[in-house]
Amino acid sequence: MPKTSEILGVILGGGQGKRLYPLTSERSKPAVPIAGKYRLIDIPISNCINSDIFRIAVLTQFNSVSLHRHISQTYMFDSFHPGWVQIWAAEQTMEHTDWYQGTADAVRKQLMEIISTKCPYVLILAGDHLYRMDYADMAQFHWDNNADVTVAVQPVPKNEASRFGLLKRAEDGRITDFAEKPKDPIKLASMVSRDDLESPYLGSMGIYLFNTELLVNVLRKSGERLDDFGGDIIPYLIGQGASVYGYNYEGYWRDIGTIRSFYETNLELTDDKPGFDFYDPDKPIFTHPRFLPCSRVVGCSFKNALIAEGCNIEHATIEHSVIGVRSQIGAGSVVKDTIMMGGDYYGVLKNGAPLGIGKNCSIQGAIIDKNSSIGDNVVIKPFPDDMETDHALYTVRDGIVVIPKHTTIPAGTVIAP
Repeated sequence: MPKTSEILGVILGGGQGKRLYPLTSERSKPAVPIAGKYRLIDIPISNCINSDIFRIAVLTQFNSVSLHRHISQTYMFDSFHPGWVQIWAAEQTMEHTDWYQGTADAVRKQLMEIISTKCPYVLILAGDHLYRMDYADMAQFHWDNNADVTVAVQPVPKNEASRFGLLKRAEDGRITDFAEKPKDPIKLASMVSRDDLESPYLGSMGIYLFNTELLVNVLRKSGERLDDFGGDIIPYLIGQGASVYGYNYEGYWRDIGTIRSFYETNLELTDDKPGFDFYDPDKPIFTHPRFLPCSRVVGCSFKNALIAEGCNIEHATIEHSVIGVRSQIGAGSVVKDTIMMGGDYYGVLKNGAPLGIGKNCSIQGAIIDKNSSIGDNVVIKPFPDDMETDHALYTVRDGIVVIPKHTTIPAGTVIAP
C-alpha cells in the first residue's frame, strides 16, 4: 500500500492579499499572525507533519521575506530525518520571465522541482485557511477509489453558495460537474449533492491530491490556458473523463481571506468551547519557538481572552480579545473585541513612542498590527459593518479599525464613526 511519506506537500503562498490589506502591506497572507503567537502558514505545515508528510514546499511570491524568515527559523529537521520544508520562490528562468499567474501556473513553473522529489503523489494546499485535518484519511480515500485527483469538499449553506466553487458529486463519490461561484438559480439547482435543505451543496476547500504523473501531464499540455486549479484544472479534468473524487470533510474550516473573516475567526478562538482549538496534544500546531518570560499581569480583569507569552499588562480590562506576544498595555485601559498582535521586540519606536497600548485607553472593535504605539487616552470605537475608509493613521474595513504595522497613534486621539 502507498504511504503518506510518498506524498509531496505543496503549499501555495498566495498572491498580493488585497482583501487582507493593510495586514498584507508588509507581509504575505500566510505570514499574517493568528491566535496571538502563530502565523497562518503554521496550519498547513503542521497538518502535513501530523499526517506524516515530511517533504513540504511553500511557493512564495509577494512580500515573502518575513514568511521565509519564519519558515527557516521554525521548521528545521535534523540530519537524521529525511524531511524538509523548502521555499520555492517565483523566479525568472530561460522558460519563464513572468510571475505566477495563478495557483496552477505557480505549480507549473515548479514542475522540475516536483519531478525531482520522485514523489508519486502531490498534495496542493492553501496557506490561508484554519482547520485541522489528517491528510492520511484523504489519501486512503484517494487510493481506495483509484482516483486520479481527490478534492476535499465541505457542505455549503444555501446563502453562501455564490462564494464557493461548487462540485456536483455522484453517489459513488465521483465529481461530475464544477461551477465557480455560481449565481444562476438553474445552475445552482443542478449542483445539489446533499439531501440537506440548509446545506445542499458541496464546496471545494482548495485541497487537491493528485497523482504526480497526471499533474505533470495536464500542466504541460495546458500551457498557459489553465492557470488556476479550482476554476480551470479541475473542470478540465472532469471534462476529459479523469477520475476526480470528492473527499467529504465536515470539521471546522475557515477561509481567512478578508479582514472580516480574519477578525471573526480570531475572536471565535476566545469562546469557552471554540470550534477550533489549538490545544491538541496529539496533533499540535507548531510555530517559531520563542524564549520569552511568562506574561506579567497585575490587577487586571479578563473575560474570554487569549494572552500570549512575554506580555506586561497592568490594571487593565481585557474582554473578548486576542493579545499577542510581547504586548504592553497600560493601567486603566479597556480592550474589547480587539486583536492586538503585539511586538517583534521590546522598547520604543524610532520616534521614541513606547510600543503597545498606553494608559487609560478605550479600544473596541480593532485590529492593532505589530510594533504599533497607542498613546495615552486614545479612544477607538467600532464603525458600521459596511463602512470602509482610509486614513493616514488607520484603515477601516468592514467596519473594523485596522492600525497598520509600525503606526503611532498620538495621545488623546479619538477614532470613531
